Amino acid sequence: MSGRGVAVTGIGVVAPGGVGRDAFWAAITAGRTATRRITFFDPAGFRCQIAAEADFDPAAHGLTPREIRRMDRGAQFAVVAAREAIADSGLATGDLVPEHTAVTVGNAVGCTMGLEHEYTVVSDSGRSWIVDHEYAVPHMYDYFAPSSLAREVAWASGAEGPTSVVSSGCTSGIDALGYAAGLIQEGAADIVIAGSTDAPISPITVACFDAIKATSVTNDRPAEACRPFDAERNGLVLGEGSAMFVLESTVAARRRGAHVYCEIAGYATRANGFHMTGLKPDGREMAEAIRVAMDQARLGPDDIDYVNAHGSGTKQNDRHETAAVKAALGNRAYDVPMSGIKSMVGHSLGAIGAIEIAACALAIENDVVPPTANLHTSDPECDLDYVPLTAREHRTDAVLSVGSGFGGFQSAIVVAAPGEVRA
Repeated sequence: MSGRGVAVTGIGVVAPGGVGRDAFWAAITAGRTATRRITFFDPAGFRCQIAAEADFDPAAHGLTPREIRRMDRGAQFAVVAAREAIADSGLATGDLVPEHTAVTVGNAVGCTMGLEHEYTVVSDSGRSWIVDHEYAVPHMYDYFAPSSLAREVAWASGAEGPTSVVSSGCTSGIDALGYAAGLIQEGAADIVIAGSTDAPISPITVACFDAIKATSVTNDRPAEACRPFDAERNGLVLGEGSAMFVLESTVAARRRGAHVYCEIAGYATRANGFHMTGLKPDGREMAEAIRVAMDQARLGPDDIDYVNAHGSGTKQNDRHETAAVKAALGNRAYDVPMSGIKSMVGHSLGAIGAIEIAACALAIENDVVPPTANLHTSDPECDLDYVPLTAREHRTDAVLSVGSGFGGFQSAIVVAAPGEVRA
């Protein structure tokens, strides 16, 4: 990326298996899967009855009764993660100059849980075609407007600069970080609170994924259900969560003595113009996004130490991105470790890209590559090093993370240890 370096100085995470940055990292490096039978509603009538749910108590994480009443679960995730990121950065909210502080939140499906719950109430569980709005919560309008997610983070952080929602399906998290980095580079903001959030585990979402048969039906063994790159995989597992970051210029971060996890070195996105949910097997558009992101970072294939895979656990996606990584990295693709954390935390749609970037930043911080859980027998068409089952100590200075989303979106981002980015 041209212009000023963009540093990540704070990380906050709410994820299945671990609420909080440290708990999240401990869970994924231990290879623990968070998938279980859905508890938010009775899933008995659904094809897929499992999901990766976060054990999240909003009151225990500092939200007031008013905030809990007002916010959809996805907004609660984002606010809690943003507060952790700000505290981690060493900045207090009072240190932020409001008009120079921006907020960017990625999201795919809006306030799904809030909307579905309120529709159930006002329609008497669907029995009333003509509904009485007076039975709804006073803040129901917020559930219709995904912009409320960014607004809540802005209110919580005291930000009065550019505030936006990036919604590009399952690449929203990567795209939000890429857009936020651009705000720092062009001087539109000194600080950006950026990341993504989604809480999609509701009957309507499960029904939609049932209809296209994209989700796993390993209902009797939830912990083994999501198996990216495994020959026996049978679909993805829905998840939920949020990851938020504090971004600032590298120069400003060093000036104030901040700890820098990594720099956002390159970002690109492409669309395949092909199919709503289908993917071309050659991975050409993802490969192009990878090449552009590496070019912006001034890094070549040999400089990439780890690839964080989209790794959804569907045959179409796993083969598509395997081909894309081969096309973009050449022979280096066979040597660089590549793993998929959705095997442990599920696919949280718009949130997952940011959660995966948190994993990348922590991989750089700790020189450890998280594993791909449940990978016992590789698909012969997926023949790269997917770090099966066990985390690996590995010098990790530059990381590539990729995402693929419904609608044909293909995004790539490169994050690198401080000093790795070439001037």
